Amino acid sequence: MSLQKSVKSSNGGDRSDLADTTSICSSVTTQPDRHGFFGGAQYSPEPKRTVSPSTILKREQKWLRMLDNWEAFMSKNYKKVRERCRKGIPASVRPKAWLYLCGGQLLLQNHPNEYEELLQAPGDPKCMEDIRKDLHRQFPYHEMFIREEGLGQQELFSVLKAYSVLNPKVGYFQAQAPVAAFLLMHMPAVQAFWCLVSISDKYLKGYYNPGLEVLQRDGDILHALLRRTAPAVHRHLTKHKVEPVLYATEWFLCALTRTLPWDSLLRVWDCFLCEGVKVLFKAALVILAGALGPAKVRKRACGLCETLEVLRHPPESILGEEYLMYHMQRLNLTEEDFEFEHQRQTARRRAMPNRSGS
Repeated sequence: MSLQKSVKSSNGGDRSDLADTTSICSSVTTQPDRHGFFGGAQYSPEPKRTVSPSTILKREQKWLRMLDNWEAFMSKNYKKVRERCRKGIPASVRPKAWLYLCGGQLLLQNHPNEYEELLQAPGDPKCMEDIRKDLHRQFPYHEMFIREEGLGQQELFSVLKAYSVLNPKVGYFQAQAPVAAFLLMHMPAVQAFWCLVSISDKYLKGYYNPGLEVLQRDGDILHALLRRTAPAVHRHLTKHKVEPVLYATEWFLCALTRTLPWDSLLRVWDCFLCEGVKVLFKAALVILAGALGPAKVRKRACGLCETLEVLRHPPESILGEEYLMYHMQRLNLTEEDFEFEHQRQTARRRAMPNRSGS
């Protein structure tokens, strides 16, 4: 299913920027940055200011010990796992940590040959065509995907095809492409596939189903939580009838892979794969509060279109790794708050057809 179609009505036009490279900076360098980008919006030539090498080494050793005793840590000491994810997973162990965190390793162990078997199936012709159309649109300035029909694009096609065969009810949904590409930058195709399966079917369960009902419900949950965390921003969005589907669709469907700077995205995903979809909610709440929190910004954003423009181009400072992680952890929200709003919005949506038919 095309993500462009799913959000077309939400902003009065076709969100071609989601599947078009024209929004990406056209300048290309001869040397990739530390993440493998030769240019584009994600290009960051400056070396990252990091913690000391000795601290990194200690964290790596802790993670390796934890991964060697994974089941015991997850069952008896999950809070320690969560704490270390929030500090940031060392780059050297991040691929393996992500595979274990999301359950991809367990799926791979239980189905060791299934990925290759799925690739042998013919696949739905319409899905195959849609996947091929989208390959060149996924991070086209990254070293893995910069070559047309190169190895990276071939592996991306394989991962997306395999999922469409495994789950024909969903088939192929356009928002899965950047998620799969992001995973492929960190791990072999078979591991990326099982991580995609876990993310699509567990973390973002129902997001890619026809109708997007689960996404709409979660948009309502986000709006309700915003009332607690940033009342002034909530009032502004309500006043100008800025519905969550108008600004948060891409954030959730693509798990922020098309929204955040790379260093911020890596840190958010460290937490996302550990704690679940509530991390996307927290990141969204911080972005909303940061972008529309200042009264002078809300005053200038005097209508729906002006408000959406602010949210589509939030200040770089609030998307930074340290700002985002700091404010996500300081949100005054409990597990009970999330559960309460989940139940409330689910019940409200279940009651809607009954009201319309009464």
